[in-house]
Amino acid sequence: MAVNEVNEADSGIPRALSSRGLHGQVLDRIGLAICSGEVTPGSVLKIFELERDYGVSRSVMREVLRVLEALGLVASRRRVGVVALSATAWNLYDSQVIRWRLASPARIAQLRSLTELRLAVEPEAARLAAVRAPLINAGGLMGLAGKLWVAGEAEDQTDFVQLDIQFHRLVLSSSGNEMFERLSAVVAEMLGGRWTYGLAPRHTHLEALQLHVDVASAIQRGVPDDAHDAMKSIMQRTMHEVNSIEGSSADGAELHEVPQGVLLSE
Repeated sequence: MAVNEVNEADSGIPRALSSRGLHGQVLDRIGLAICSGEVTPGSVLKIFELERDYGVSRSVMREVLRVLEALGLVASRRRVGVVALSATAWNLYDSQVIRWRLASPARIAQLRSLTELRLAVEPEAARLAAVRAPLINAGGLMGLAGKLWVAGEAEDQTDFVQLDIQFHRLVLSSSGNEMFERLSAVVAEMLGGRWTYGLAPRHTHLEALQLHVDVASAIQRGVPDDAHDAMKSIMQRTMHEVNSIEGSSADGAELHEVPQGVLLSE
């Protein structure tokens, strides 16, 4: 494959991953192939074959493999070469790995895992934010909740997803727990990926919008239990809808389609 053949039209990279330079596109193709199972654990990746197949120089391919090794997707072994590793070795919290898993046919399983993580963390983050958040953060959350409502009613999906990411990032950072805050990138990848792959609603449910207002209000008023419960309700709604999508895909629905009537929002 010639260098100029690695492009959005024929690369096999989902559109969400395609707006990158040559190095990034090659990295995405190999990373996605491993995360999707196209390249199975134990497979040996030979550098000269990769150079030929992707039409890139040895320096580019070595850099790609270096990144994949840092992410735990491959390992260099003496007398063997570069070997693809199983998911147990992957850095599952890395944004790129999450992106590749969401781009794979197993995206529903990844969506479930991420939602379960959020259900365990975000209600407690909201509770802590109600105790620790500075007034400027609490006011910022109320402002974002209001903008979310406007974007939701206007069905402006582009603005809505960006505001939703900002909202949940601010809750995590306002918790005062640096470990929770580091999950902001994980949440951002999940929210963005849901919209990219058609796993989010075309129409936002008013109850979900109100729950975001309730979270922000409880944090601003300094009522930890209310903040926790409102965020837990958001996460439980999301988990319920993930179950609905998972059930529909098991019945033969396309993974990129949202079942009629399913309304997701977080």
